[in-house]
Amino acid sequence: MNTNIQKNEGFSQVCVWPATLVGENKIKEFEDFMLNEFQTRVQYLEEIETYPDTINGIIVEETGGRNDVFFAVHDEDLGKFSVPRLSVGIRWIEDVLAKGNYRNIIYPERVFDYCTWNKENLEKEEK
Repeated sequence: MNTNIQKNEGFSQVCVWPATLVGENKIKEFEDFMLNEFQTRVQYLEEIETYPDTINGIIVEETGGRNDVFFAVHDEDLGKFSVPRLSVGIRWIEDVLAKGNYRNIIYPERVFDYCTWNKENLEKEEK
């Protein structure tokens, strides 16, 4: 996929659930699970296979290839989801890509467009 999935109105916060598989034929079940388990409405966006880690531009062997799920949370459910999500390792996209993490990005560059902040402004702040 070369472009991000359009988020539905009211679903602005994107989350990443590392090492999780849903599959195109299980999207409804995933969204129902999130509603039942966390009382949170979500919009499944996509699954991305991670790139290998790099250190100083050198690929770290036996890394990458992990399947991560990207989904958006309904704005009205953010408060009640913010703490329970941690119990299963779900992270805000901004935390995944925060300060310095994007230098070793394991996702396509386009995922920055899922963030609520602007990458260029973050780079200016670090200088």
